Amino acid sequence: MNTVTMYWRPGCAFCIKLRAQLRLARIPYRKVNIWRDPDAAAFVRSVADGNETVPTVVVGGHPAMVNPSVRRIREALQD
Repeated sequence: MNTVTMYWRPGCAFCIKLRAQLRLARIPYRKVNIWRDPDAAAFVRSVADGNETVPTVVVGGHPAMVNPSVRRIREALQD
């Protein structure tokens, strides 16, 4: 199974929502706080037009997804 990595930051309502949806869908994921990891923040900026837009999710070798739906994440997991 592919690994799901979710880049997030504290206080992000979209991150809170996606985390809850992933738990309900029983999709395991790894969280990376971009405010504590400068390299993670740089990665997010590199895939989000220079912005620190979160949640940003990476599934296995797929391109990063900015603010994806659980459906998109499931589809990536099935590839």
